[in-house]
Amino acid sequence: MFAGMRVVALATLASRVLGMVRDILFAGLFGLGPIGDAFLFAFRIPNLARKLFGEGALSAAFLPAFARELEVSRKTAQPSAWELASAVFALMAGFLITLTILGELVLWWIARSTDSPDARLRRGRAAVMWPYAVRVCLAAQVTAVLHALEHFTWPALVPVALNVVQIAAAWWIAPQFSDPVMKAYAMSWSVVFAGLIQLCLQLPTLFRLGYQLGWNWSRAWPGLRDVLWSMTPITLGLSITQINTFLDSLIAWGFAAPPGGGRLPWPGSPAYPLQEGAVSALYYGERLYQFPLGVFGIALSTVLFSRMARHVARGESDQLKHDLSLGLRLVLAIGLPASVGLILTATPVTTLLFMRGEFGAEDVRRTAAMIATYGAGVWAYCGIPVLYRGFYACGDRSTPVKIGLIAVALDLTMNLSLIWVLAERGLACSTAISATVHLALLTWLVQYRVGTFDWPVILKTGGRAVVCTAVMTIACLIASAICPTSGGRGIQLAAVLAPLSVGIGVYLAMAKVVGLDEIWMFLRRS
Repeated sequence: MFAGMRVVALATLASRVLGMVRDILFAGLFGLGPIGDAFLFAFRIPNLARKLFGEGALSAAFLPAFARELEVSRKTAQPSAWELASAVFALMAGFLITLTILGELVLWWIARSTDSPDARLRRGRAAVMWPYAVRVCLAAQVTAVLHALEHFTWPALVPVALNVVQIAAAWWIAPQFSDPVMKAYAMSWSVVFAGLIQLCLQLPTLFRLGYQLGWNWSRAWPGLRDVLWSMTPITLGLSITQINTFLDSLIAWGFAAPPGGGRLPWPGSPAYPLQEGAVSALYYGERLYQFPLGVFGIALSTVLFSRMARHVARGESDQLKHDLSLGLRLVLAIGLPASVGLILTATPVTTLLFMRGEFGAEDVRRTAAMIATYGAGVWAYCGIPVLYRGFYACGDRSTPVKIGLIAVALDLTMNLSLIWVLAERGLACSTAISATVHLALLTWLVQYRVGTFDWPVILKTGGRAVVCTAVMTIACLIASAICPTSGGRGIQLAAVLAPLSVGIGVYLAMAKVVGLDEIWMFLRRS
């Protein structure tokens, strides 16, 4: 399990870094203009399909059903698991191909009714990239099958493949064209080619592990019906974070003072609680706190989900409870120092990454405040997807939705309250608090499904993590005080790396001293 977590975490880290390189190259090709906007707008269409039908709800609904059929296949020597996988592959391919054809026809019809240059740009990119949805969603379903079979290496490299292909296209192919429109088309075709690579990358492993194309779907129908029936509540449950983020952005946009100032058109004409630029500060804060979430939180939930689904299929309730308890202990052991580390390095990280051009010292201050406030909830953000997968593995799709809606209502209420006291930081503070409440409710209610957790062990882990984090904080503050705070990029890089390196070293040393074994479970090779 820990080997799988390390593979997924390292591959996710590589994907995030390569994604940043890709964005830098893309910005150099197109800047902030209509051609770049058209490409990004068109890319949202297959990306949305990937989130809904690939990596998102369908995979979360499919994996427990496939795990059950896998156990049946092992006991009866019938290929029912492969038949279910084949039925889902065929259904998804047919649905997405039909959707692609309809989409292309709609684009063709729109092309005949408007001559706007911007509209032509968006249509052209969308027409090229729409087939990517078919390939990437099939690749995501192959990933779900391999996860159920406890194979994580090639699935973890799927996002890396997209970034590598796009970097190659942005570095070597697109610059061969002088016309910016042709450069954008080159980038669009690179997305389609990357989808093919993402699918083909995993197929040899899938067949090596025994996959057989099954056509007897009568046996697969009960499992397929369960997958389709589960998709709607799971889609809503997995969208809670996106809903909260959207509400934050909407409030930041609606309550920010317009250019030139002014007052709200309310009785008494109160002043706007937020300054201009709140939306941008919110965006950059979200990008930074999602980095540790993507590297650790998603890796943990991905690997645990396949194990939990298999335990449920085998009736191993004690093992399921143990996995969830272990997940919470890992969230405390790794999530707590990640939260504090993000708070401590918010200002130097913001300065290093963003302070250039129009992004001045005041912008750094505002963005760093958002990052630090969001960072306080990183440990909770990492724990929520783990517990969500626990409910889904047990076949409970409604409880996460109900708890998620409570979290949305709480976040919205606090947003509208705290912005009058904390301004834009109130938005981040609301998200962190609602995530903590969200995690607490999930932890409380999932125990009705799996049994009471081993709380003495969990609390002992939490206490040790707090001690290690406290010592780490002191060491980071000392390192930050010693480092110069102003200068060129080298000084700015040192201001980030020095406290980060010292903090990691001190935390690991303290973990060894106090016996925080969970951190070594994750790091050791065997």
